[in-house]
Order: sequence, then C-alpha cells, then structure tokens
Amino acid sequence: MDQGEKPDLAELRIDGHKRRPKQVGRRVLAVVAVAIAILAVAVAVLVARGRAVEVEVATAQPGTGPHGTAVLNASGYVTPRRKATVAAKVTGRVAEVMVDEGMQVEKGQVLARLDDSDIRARYNASRADRDVARASLADLRVNLANAERNLKRVRGLAAAQVASKEQLDDAETAVDSLKARLAVAEQQLAAAEAQLAVSAQDLDNYTIRAPFAGTAVSKDAQPGEMVSPVSAGGGFTRTGISTIVDMSSLEIEVDVNESYIARVRPGQRVEATLDAYPDWRIPAHVRTVIPTADRQKATVKVRISFEKLDPRILPDMGVKVTFLEPAQQEAGASPVRAVVPENAIRHAGDKSVVFVLKDGVVVRRGVALGRKHGSEVDVLAGVDPGEKVVVSGPETLEDGQKVKLRE
Repeated sequence: MDQGEKPDLAELRIDGHKRRPKQVGRRVLAVVAVAIAILAVAVAVLVARGRAVEVEVATAQPGTGPHGTAVLNASGYVTPRRKATVAAKVTGRVAEVMVDEGMQVEKGQVLARLDDSDIRARYNASRADRDVARASLADLRVNLANAERNLKRVRGLAAAQVASKEQLDDAETAVDSLKARLAVAEQQLAAAEAQLAVSAQDLDNYTIRAPFAGTAVSKDAQPGEMVSPVSAGGGFTRTGISTIVDMSSLEIEVDVNESYIARVRPGQRVEATLDAYPDWRIPAHVRTVIPTADRQKATVKVRISFEKLDPRILPDMGVKVTFLEPAQQEAGASPVRAVVPENAIRHAGDKSVVFVLKDGVVVRRGVALGRKHGSEVDVLAGVDPGEKVVVSGPETLEDGQKVKLRE
C-alpha cells in the first residue's frame, strides 16, 4: 500500500455469514443445558416422591356428636373393678389344677388342690379323739343312770330303816361323782369337736376356690409346683394359682391433666373408642373422679363406666375417650366434625391444611378450623373422625408422597 493511499476499513469487517454459526451453537448449548437441568430437577422430585419418608400420625377424634361437643380428650385402659389373683392360705405343693385361661368359673368353684396328705392325717387323728370323747361320754351317762337307780333303792331301804346311813351316803356320793365326771366328759367332747373343726378348716385350706363368679384370665401354677401366700424370695415358689376377672365390672380408667380436670364431672357423657376397634363409638359416662392428684404426673384419675358391656371389650385394652358437653353453638355455626392435635395443622399461605394418611401415601386437604382447647383444635370440615393425620414429618411433605410410620 502506498503511503498516499488511505486504508479501506471495509476490509476489516467480519462477514455475518461466518459469525452466525458460532452464535447459534452457543444458544443451542445453553438451551440444552437448561433442559438438562430442568429434567434433573424433575427426576429428583420424582425420586424424592417415590421414596417413603417417616412420619408420625394421630387419629382424629369425633367432635360434635349425638350427645354434644367434645371438650376434652384422654387415653387410658379398660380395667375391672373386681379382679383377684387367687392364692392358697397355706404353703404346699400343687396336686391338681382345674382351671385354664378363658374358663368361666362360679363362686366357690374348686380351682386347684394342694397335697393334703399330712393335714389329712392330723384331721383323722382329731376325728378319732372326738369319737373317743363321745364314747366316754356315753359310758358315763349309762353309769350315772345306774347310780341314780341305786340311790333311789337305797333311799327306800333307808326310809324303811333297812339300809344304814353310810350306805345312803355312798350311793349319793357315787351319783355326784358320775355327774361331775359327765360334765368333764362333755367339756372334753366340746374341745375335741373344736379341734376337729380346726383340722377340718386346715384341710379345707388345701382346696382353692373362686372368690366370685368371673373369667379366668391366667393360669399361674402347675401340678408339682410349690405355692405360698407370701413370696419365698427365691423365685421357686408361686404366690398365685389363677387370676379371676369379673367381666361385668369392666370400666375405663384414664389420667386427666390437672389443668383440665375442671371440665370433668361425675355423670358426664363420654364417647369411648377402643384402639382395637377405631370405628366403634362406645357410649359411656363418668362414674367418679378420684379425689386426689398424682404429684409426679400432675394428673387426676377418672373412672368411666360403659353404658352397655360387649364381649369385644377386654381387660387392659387401650382406649381413647372424649368428654362431651351438650352442644351450645350459635345459630348458623358449623358443628365440630373432628378434633385433631394442633401440630397436625400446616399453613399454606392464608389456608390451613392437613396431610391425611391413605394406603401408604399422604393426601393434602384444606381444613376449616374452630376453637383451640389445650393442645388440640376443632376441625369444622376437611377431616372425618377416625382418619389418620400426620403430626410429625418433613416440612417438604407433598400431596401423594409415599410415607411410612416412624417406629
């Protein structure tokens, strides 16, 4: 190029047709990267939803029912008022057991017998002593009758001055002596009969009988084992034969927090639900409130009677109870459908939701809430009594996610 010529700047311009392929390639790569990222997130979400997470659940309790509104919930156990572990009054070896679990027994029915060979020998000896005393008494009575006849004859002879005064005194002395001996013999017979009664009672103590009618719920001894009314300390001596329960005396025993005991009163209507039959609502009422508190647990014991007993109700079953009050709601107000723990409620914006467990997955539901009482909340709509709601689980829990119960 000559120094006098100006450079042509057009020659430095890059042809657009040569630049476009590189820009298009970069855009395609960016779009592909974004797509891969979105796909990875979607796969991660699907994998997370497919993996079961651990949760804790609680059962929604009934709210307003035919008897009123729930004011308090508690849990406890079915207990009998009449229950006895039948034991022997004496220490001995079991010879025979005539009771088994589930057997119906009547009052006085023989449950077991102990080996009574030694006490039976003493009983037979006492009976022999009684028989000897009885025979001696009969002999004295015969001799007394003979002495009285002889006295009568001597008195006649003395009146005729045929018998001497000495003969009359001897006859009277014989009668008086036999009367005294007869009195002693009668006392000896009474003592022998008393001793025989003691031996009979001791012998009877070797037979164990049912104290009342009921059902045998346990068999605690076997033939050949030693039983004692007190523990021997070594662990080789049983203290009971069988446990008898009067099934007609079954009731519910619950511990109510002392902060809420003011809501409970005798005669109050109660709805009970056995853990074994969660869909069965059992009508009951408060029988008594035990007038003392447990300072360790800060609770008061309440006993509840069933309105009607059922063979499905068994001792020591777990039970949940709902204390009811007559429904007093404002006009147009919705009845309380269920009661759930407060920690089952989650918030999504301005809405309240719960997660309900259905066939191993959780279903998200919106709920309408009522008033709060204690650690529980009334649910006006969205949850039915008896459904399982999640009370503890991850914050990222989603609708339709698989879950498993925390052990």
